[in-house]
Amino acid sequence: MAITNRFQDAVKALNSLQTNFASIEAGKKAGTLKRNTLAMPEMLEWTRRLGYAASDFNRMNIIHITGTKGKGSTCAFVQSILSQYHTRGVNKIGLFTSPHLKSVRERVRINGNPIAEDLFTKYFFEVWDKLSGSTSDTERFPDMAGDSKPVYFKYMTLLSFYVFLKEGVDTAIYEVGVGGEYDSTNIIEKPTVCGVSALGIDHVFMLGETLPEIAWNKGGIFKEGAPAFTVEQPEDAMQVLRARGTEKNIAGELQVVGQNPAVTGLKLGLAGEFQKQNASLAIQLAATHLQKLEILSQTDVEAISRGVLPIEFAVGLETAMWEGRCQTIVEEGVTWYVDGAHTKESIDASSEWFGAVSALAAKPKSRVLLFNQQTRDANMLIGRLYNNLADVKFDHVVFTTNVTWSSGAYSADLVSMNTSKDAVDRLEVQKSLAETWADLEKQNKQQAARKHIFHDIETSVNFIRSLEGPVEVFVCGSLHLVGGFLVVLDGKQ
Repeated sequence: MAITNRFQDAVKALNSLQTNFASIEAGKKAGTLKRNTLAMPEMLEWTRRLGYAASDFNRMNIIHITGTKGKGSTCAFVQSILSQYHTRGVNKIGLFTSPHLKSVRERVRINGNPIAEDLFTKYFFEVWDKLSGSTSDTERFPDMAGDSKPVYFKYMTLLSFYVFLKEGVDTAIYEVGVGGEYDSTNIIEKPTVCGVSALGIDHVFMLGETLPEIAWNKGGIFKEGAPAFTVEQPEDAMQVLRARGTEKNIAGELQVVGQNPAVTGLKLGLAGEFQKQNASLAIQLAATHLQKLEILSQTDVEAISRGVLPIEFAVGLETAMWEGRCQTIVEEGVTWYVDGAHTKESIDASSEWFGAVSALAAKPKSRVLLFNQQTRDANMLIGRLYNNLADVKFDHVVFTTNVTWSSGAYSADLVSMNTSKDAVDRLEVQKSLAETWADLEKQNKQQAARKHIFHDIETSVNFIRSLEGPVEVFVCGSLHLVGGFLVVLDGKQ
């Protein structure tokens, strides 16, 4: 109990580092979110105050991955492949990803598992105390005066570096948070390899409103002498990525990864046709990394690129797991199809997956959509989902907030300060989504589904469970919704 309480103290302290809704809105209006030239110098200064230099992280042999859609899944595939080599030189694998679904500990994993509560707590407060007990030159770093701490994501990035070094990680996989050029993970100096998953329009206030602007940011992770791979991208984005590769003096040219021939014959651990692209990128990243570690030869890598996979790669791809992404959960009377999707590209992929699995499943008594997207263009996304699933008839459409429990409380690890509490309490987004769905039904002369608006995820889940079964439910939208939904299914407040 003492450890759990201390862990909750760590989570509470971490949540205090979130950027609140008012600050984010002010930053958007002022245009200060796009380019923060102090972002990297400040991260290096925080690192110094921990007692390290960025060069210390090179010993972890880091794979650095960015993108808009699929970067987390690509990381999961890479981790699963490399885990098959634990007796051949890949002894301890660190994985840093974001956001988390149920617990913040998911962001910092070792050998596939979130670090334990006691370890998280120990290292969290060691970092906290080191930063509290050190100072910076406030003329150079005016925002680092007194007992200031880095914001949430920067703190978690620092914590991950600290944990992985203390725990003796010898291979690390880092997923970029937002963009690349100014992302806090970009203090990595010498990655073994860099990867770019599919690009799309997202985080426009920080990255720009066009695909070339976004590609410029993503290409910021490329490093001198490190090989770099990307999946096929629209040509305007590809031109920018190639230019950035030349500018950063990467090893050779930026290499474009098509679908690996071997992927067709495998049952990937992550569902969805689109995962074949992520798996193919992961194959190339893992192979290149293992060559850097002198575990594979150039001949091995060339054979892998042609589709001749070692058994370790095949097993890794088939056993990969990534919760909340095209996940099927079966309860008595209810089958939940769960996928986080917050961009138009991910809505397209998610809809395609659900349409395919729904067509193969037995006809349910009721089919339900459970949806929310609190911070992005929710009406555009729900309209796209509606059109993509025009042939799928929903009997009930449920719109909820991301609030976890019927008491009005969030799960401690899911507290969000970057949304408008007033808008959440008034159910503004949810009412607008219901109206948009109704308008689309009228325009398409489709039989109307019953609309339901609930203030929290727990009430939404209880309502769905009360329906006469069998019930088929598509849980889609924000990863915050998906995370809260999984917490409610676990039933642990």
